[in-house]
Amino acid sequence: MKTTVIAVDGFASTGKSTLSKRLAKALDFTYMDTGYMYRAVSYFALTTDFIQEDVIQEQALEIALSETSFSWSTNADSKQMLFNGKAYGDELRTLEISSWVSRIAQLGFVREHLVNQQRILSQLGSVVMDGRDIGTVVFPNADFKFFLIADPKVRAQRRFDELQAKGEDVLFEEILKNVIDRDHQDSTRAISPLRKAEDAVEIDTTSFSVEEVFEQMLSAVKA
Repeated sequence: MKTTVIAVDGFASTGKSTLSKRLAKALDFTYMDTGYMYRAVSYFALTTDFIQEDVIQEQALEIALSETSFSWSTNADSKQMLFNGKAYGDELRTLEISSWVSRIAQLGFVREHLVNQQRILSQLGSVVMDGRDIGTVVFPNADFKFFLIADPKVRAQRRFDELQAKGEDVLFEEILKNVIDRDHQDSTRAISPLRKAEDAVEIDTTSFSVEEVFEQMLSAVKA
């Protein structure tokens, strides 16, 4: 079965997830949230004592991770991604998880496992995938590629507003530092660093509404 892959890469809080979901819905594709996958592994590591005294127990985590998998749970309305048969929500979106996810994502065995999972899931139907290395590593031959950027302060404000709306007691300065730190870690890591694919369409979301960026992306796909 011929399937279509749309890769949406970019920095944290540039609107990748929101826009990818809308694009998938408009095209009747499946949305695959790769950030969810890395956050799920980070949560897994934190809650199963594979992170002790701020040190990742890499060997133990690698063994445990090899026995895990992601799958789709299909209900009447949409597909939901499961990790080891369980759905996760806001527990993956805390500042603590955000502070660990880039470090977890730097581990070669984590990336290898999740890239393999992503490729397996994409074979089940056309997908829109968002992440940081979809168009460069996971699917270098993706049918369409986008790369989203935005001013760090604007991205920090978006994240700050999101966490406050959920009732979390956070400081803007903390969020901004996390955004800048993640940018640096994602862009300089030795394995699959964040970078724009040569054939990706770059969109700066700083001054555009979600609707405006969505229309740009949809027009590019349908052109």
